[in-house]
Amino acid sequence: MLLNIYRWIMLIAIAVCLVGCGEKKGSKGNSEELVILVGNSFIPPTEQLIAEFKNQTGINATFSTGGSEDLLPHVKAKQMGDIFISHDPYLDYVRKAGSYSDHVYVGFVAPVIAVQKGNPKSIQRIDDFTKPGLKIALSNPQYSTSGELVFQLLEKKGIEDAVMKNVANRLTKGHSNLGNLLKTKSVDAVIIWNGVAHTFRDYLDVVKTPYEYEHEINVSVIALNYSKHPELLKKFIEFTRKRGPEIFAEYGYVK
Repeated sequence: MLLNIYRWIMLIAIAVCLVGCGEKKGSKGNSEELVILVGNSFIPPTEQLIAEFKNQTGINATFSTGGSEDLLPHVKAKQMGDIFISHDPYLDYVRKAGSYSDHVYVGFVAPVIAVQKGNPKSIQRIDDFTKPGLKIALSNPQYSTSGELVFQLLEKKGIEDAVMKNVANRLTKGHSNLGNLLKTKSVDAVIIWNGVAHTFRDYLDVVKTPYEYEHEINVSVIALNYSKHPELLKKFIEFTRKRGPEIFAEYGYVK
């Protein structure tokens, strides 16, 4: 009798141990995951990069998205993320914050003129944005690197006031908003990042123009030095060096 009771106690103890060990292993597996902070403009190529990385290595990665200016405080506080995907000048900001470990240049963002399909207003260059009666939408320079570049060019050309008459209250935050305005035919033209224009390519045409802006803007995949998964991070950066530029080019992030 006592022997049988002893055997039951041992079996129960082993079962509890197996369940506990299984839970611990599962918990560890969930924690072995990279977190990518990605600017709103770079979601589609990031999703493909993550998918290919997992397919090749079996390593999971998730992403959290927002405006780059909204994600930067997490990097400065060193409390969230293993990787930050953004454009210039955010690489410099990461370095200044003391959060930099490594980076890979994966492409370029450039402001492009996008119009409704077929270009019914015959817009050929940014100077045409001054034509009376046009409905134009632009990025707000207070929140957008693209907006800063565009307004510097408008000022340089001496056409800012004339263009703003056609912009009215259509200064936006976020390039997807500009794409949606064209998609719904609420405006005649916008200036939008090249990659975002690629995302909306079924609903707009890009007007080919010479690059007139003062700076070229790189897109970087930035490794953060406070990552709790340095080995996984190293593998992701190595993979990004091989595939990142090609993937971002497929999504329109080229000169």
